[in-house]
Amino acid sequence: MKIYLDGKFVEKEDAKISLFDHGLLYGDGVFEGIRAYHGRVFMLKEHIQRLFDSARAITLTIHHTKDEVENIVLETLRANNLKDAYVRLVVTRGVGDLGLDPYKCPKASVFCIADKIKLYPEEFYKNGLEIVTVSTRRNIPQAINPCIKSLNYLNNILAKIEAVRAGVPEAIMLNAEGYVAECTGDNIFICKDNTIITPPTWAGALDGITRRTVMEIAKSKMKLLVKEDLMTPYHLYIADECFLTGTAAEVIPVTKIDSRVIGNGRPGKITAKLIKEFHELTRTSGVPI
Repeated sequence: MKIYLDGKFVEKEDAKISLFDHGLLYGDGVFEGIRAYHGRVFMLKEHIQRLFDSARAITLTIHHTKDEVENIVLETLRANNLKDAYVRLVVTRGVGDLGLDPYKCPKASVFCIADKIKLYPEEFYKNGLEIVTVSTRRNIPQAINPCIKSLNYLNNILAKIEAVRAGVPEAIMLNAEGYVAECTGDNIFICKDNTIITPPTWAGALDGITRRTVMEIAKSKMKLLVKEDLMTPYHLYIADECFLTGTAAEVIPVTKIDSRVIGNGRPGKITAKLIKEFHELTRTSGVPI
């Protein structure tokens, strides 16, 4: 495996950062998870834009242009001869002292990893996920805004721990007011009376790239009403269908929440159609490697 690290490609065992990098010491940095399908990088420009948006929000200067960062992703895939892959693109604050001050870190560090990923087994896509609502609340926007895709994922990890202990692969996180925000690594949607509903970003949801894509497919291809609205767990329980979206997960059905069967207990027709349309889009669009 060849990993891009600050201007050069190194072997996996030689990919090292300083113990004084604030990305390691404090989770001070941003990242993107990006997918390549059939020799094309899906939504590359959108991912790079979100990376720069996240960096701007935490006053982190990326010493590359957007075009240069796009090329880093493409070169990493080429170096590893990968046509279908998951890319992890990371920008850390860089080396500083043991204090918190980010302005004592003169230059950000950039690294890029390309590898295979399979977040969920195929049976979950066929039969649906069982998930639970956990006690860990989503970060409030006034603290760490969930729209910032930062390296500080402890909030999500604490919720993930609860899910694992409950014997399920994913967890629903509520915001401070008790409304549904998102899952630990995915956005959440419900279908009710041929309307698709998802929490708004201001309620604690990441502005997911796959989330945006699925909303557009539902509106333009399937002619469905799509809206962002506040939801409580009750609205999840009475949904006709439920599904999650994410770069790694793509689109995956949910058939049980907090021991309650969703709909008829099987992946729904709308979810199945969205999965099909999403896969078709990934086959026909993207930046060539």
